[in-house]
Amino acid sequence: MSDSPNDSAYTPPAIWTWNKANGGQFASINRPVAGPTHEKELPVGRHPLQLYSMATPNGVKVTIMLEELLAMGHTGAEYDAWMIRISDGDQFGSGFVDVNPNSKIPALMDRSGPQPVRVFESGAILMYLAEKFGALLPTDVAARAECMSWLFWQMGSAPYLGGGFGHFYAYAPVKIEYAIDRFAMEAKRQLDVLDRRLSGSRYVAGEDYTIADIAIWPWYGALAKGLLYNAGEFLQVQSYGNVQRWADEIGERPAVQRGRMVNRSWGDPSSQLRERHAASDFQTMTQDKIDS
Repeated sequence: MSDSPNDSAYTPPAIWTWNKANGGQFASINRPVAGPTHEKELPVGRHPLQLYSMATPNGVKVTIMLEELLAMGHTGAEYDAWMIRISDGDQFGSGFVDVNPNSKIPALMDRSGPQPVRVFESGAILMYLAEKFGALLPTDVAARAECMSWLFWQMGSAPYLGGGFGHFYAYAPVKIEYAIDRFAMEAKRQLDVLDRRLSGSRYVAGEDYTIADIAIWPWYGALAKGLLYNAGEFLQVQSYGNVQRWADEIGERPAVQRGRMVNRSWGDPSSQLRERHAASDFQTMTQDKIDS
């Protein structure tokens, strides 16, 4: 690093004011207030579970969870997955804000009961589905506590990886050495935490695959395989051998491979399923469907 702890001479003013132009790639969708910006109802498909999402790491958690439940034979986990294009501001539509007042994907509506149930925040959705179907969450007190601890570890850690390291390394309009160095250090510390845990455990919470793995893999598994921010070499992710082993094993699961495709609109066209309304959608994908 340079001798100066700050790459600019910026001094915070007495009162912060919003500079709309100072946001880089996401300036058009970031704002300091909540609530809807426009009226737009959400579509509703034929299944009780309606998912409104996008295939970011947080969105992938939920589609993996649903595909894993279906693979286990839980037919009640059939779902419709609708694309929320966050770059277009879909998350600020009135219908989406009704489901998630925080305007972040993913958001889930469960219409299986007499009254619809809304669930937002990816960790909450994983817990809700695990408890609803009695799967992928241990019932033993100690094992459940371990699983929940790692689930909340992910929820608390990922903002440093995404909004911290990812933003300043990949998306910020100005490369700030101090910010990148600070968050790279934290990202590597988190990888080391995970690597040490996996040195003596097949999965994150123990010997069984759980919602802890489902929550952590789209973030740290993708990072370990160089699929997040193109930062694999920069962070020397290959040095975390236990994370590599775990990431490969999870990535080979068919339900994980399907879940990664749902609500995806970038990359190889064969990896995209922009909307999902039936299991057969994975088999009947065509270029026309992808481009529709």
